[in-house]
Amino acid sequence: MGSEPGPVQIITVSKDSHSFDLDTKALAQILLSPRVRDKHVVVLSVAGAFRKGKSFLLDFMLRYMYRKGDEDWLGRDDEPLTGFSWRGGSEPETTGIQLWSEVFLVKKSNGTEVAVVLMDTQGAFDDQSTVKDCATIFALSTMTSSIQLYNLSQNIQEDDLQQLQLFTEYGRLAMDEIFQKPFQSLMFLIRDWSFPYEYKYGFKGGSEFLDKRLQVKEAQHEELQTVREHIHSCFTKISCFLLPHPGLKVATSPSFKGQLQDVAPEFKEQLQSLIPKLLDPDSLAEKEINGNKVTCRGLLEFFKAYIKIYQGEDLPQPKSMLLATAEANNLAAVAAAKDQYYKNMEKVCGGDLPYVAPDSLEEKHHFHFREALHSFSSTKKMGGQEFCDRYQAKLVKDMEEMWQSFSKHNESKNLFSAFRTPAVLFVLVCLLYVLSGLLIFIGLPFFAMISDCTLGVVMMAMLTWAFIRYSGRYRNVGGAIDQAAGIVLEQATEMLNKSRGTNVGEVKKKTS
Repeated sequence: MGSEPGPVQIITVSKDSHSFDLDTKALAQILLSPRVRDKHVVVLSVAGAFRKGKSFLLDFMLRYMYRKGDEDWLGRDDEPLTGFSWRGGSEPETTGIQLWSEVFLVKKSNGTEVAVVLMDTQGAFDDQSTVKDCATIFALSTMTSSIQLYNLSQNIQEDDLQQLQLFTEYGRLAMDEIFQKPFQSLMFLIRDWSFPYEYKYGFKGGSEFLDKRLQVKEAQHEELQTVREHIHSCFTKISCFLLPHPGLKVATSPSFKGQLQDVAPEFKEQLQSLIPKLLDPDSLAEKEINGNKVTCRGLLEFFKAYIKIYQGEDLPQPKSMLLATAEANNLAAVAAAKDQYYKNMEKVCGGDLPYVAPDSLEEKHHFHFREALHSFSSTKKMGGQEFCDRYQAKLVKDMEEMWQSFSKHNESKNLFSAFRTPAVLFVLVCLLYVLSGLLIFIGLPFFAMISDCTLGVVMMAMLTWAFIRYSGRYRNVGGAIDQAAGIVLEQATEMLNKSRGTNVGEVKKKTS
């Protein structure tokens, strides 16, 4: 790791395959250092949209941790800001999750010493991250942190809350049984707050603002209530801090390197309120999982366990709201069309209705099939034509399977079909009996004996078939008997048709 502390990439996101890799060796070097490995750990993480100054804020925290005893910890006016990599501009700088290589030991007022780890996350919702990438990174940082700062710009919008709901639910899915609130402390950090005349900068104004934004009211739409109830159910402590804009030079100057002389005075003032309070030894909450405090050594094991879950196939794919809505919309249209086809076919051949001629039934099937497809295609659906075509293909497949079922059900009502085998066997018994008597009469006892043996076999087959139908056992044997009877009937029908054809031909010759 080297003697000079710095940011260490512990989780990397592949931009091509969108897979996640944990650098266990690098993480072990940080967490298994002899001075910290058995200490209870405090993990402070900053997450949120990309290019909103998460790393910039973390570097002020680093400055505070290194200069705790110094009243003037913010530093000189011309001093550049170093630590986690950050820069102005529109492209994200951090990919995945980084930890600061040095773990800080902090003594609480009760004499216990805790290990403080600072975590920086990939910016959510850049142009190369899928919903799964964002959800996984946010979930991992929330699951492993004891204090999660949710870094937002200007306000708490409804979509920020919905994203938080998706990300925390994705984290909750990966955890085993949960008997209490799964996550610990969440702080909404509102950057560039523009309404100090409504709610003042800092914790007090933030608390009043948050109470209003997260309030569950009866008049609210059910969806808005659900989002707020979900967030309250996920975190043991929720707070908010309103931070002013850092100044135009910070936002627009390409030469800005973090010098305090370019930072707005009110921003510096609020930093001096936020960071000492956030990193106050008695405010630092140790990481707990199911009520048990976690050591640095334990945290390494949790990282390894959680990354395995997100690398596996067990969890559902988190989807964008549009995709999830389009899927639900198309599935509803498929279900309605299938239901329409099923009900119409039930009226034709369902339940106790009598047997329908196969040609007539097939005609009805084609008619109701086309009607159901028309019903699906005429329903307004989201997702575009190509997306909807996939669901139409599913509908066609499902209706074909239903048609096979209806066809078999109809065939089972055909009385001749049901009694075909015993009828064929009975006719064979009668014919063989008559043939045996005839052969004895004309003086061919040997052939009469063969006829009697065949008669015995056919009678045995008839009794076996009756036993199988009654008991439901040896169905393979029953199937073989049915098949043999079908072949005999087919051959007899063919011979009869041929003889009829010959007779008709002879009559035609005579008349001509």
